[in-house]
Amino acid sequence: MSYQRKAEKQISELANGLIDPVLAKRAGINTALLGSWDEIAGEDFADCTRPEKIAWARGNEVDTYKPGVLTIACEGARALFLTHAQGELIQRINSFFGFAAVHQIRIVQKPVSQAVKRSRTPPPLKGEAARKLEDMMEGIEGDKLREAVKRLGTAVLGKRSR
Repeated sequence: MSYQRKAEKQISELANGLIDPVLAKRAGINTALLGSWDEIAGEDFADCTRPEKIAWARGNEVDTYKPGVLTIACEGARALFLTHAQGELIQRINSFFGFAAVHQIRIVQKPVSQAVKRSRTPPPLKGEAARKLEDMMEGIEGDKLREAVKRLGTAVLGKRSR
């Protein structure tokens, strides 16, 4: 007796199946475009650009297709260079889709890279700096005030030792 195994699927396939309809409805793009953006944009623009949405032309006629306008977020002065490379980028995007999906690029200047969040709590002091801070806090009686001064002192003295 043999059992039929259910087809195994990767988590990315399941996630794309859930996310793609939402992206298509809201932004007119799919996860394949977002995932392949580094190859499409090339090494010159991969780190400073991100596709935002495709605005598809709305026509009343059923048989006519009109390509859309791709909105790309670009950081700072690199937008000028992207403007000059629009023709090549449009060709790359259309070859990715396999048809003339985009006829124009709209560039929006905004930050693309995610800022790295640092921890708000500094590492505890060690050695001489810790003893110095304890000596400074010797006359403080209130617990809340003592904790606040300790946090401040740790931050200030910790920066000096770096």
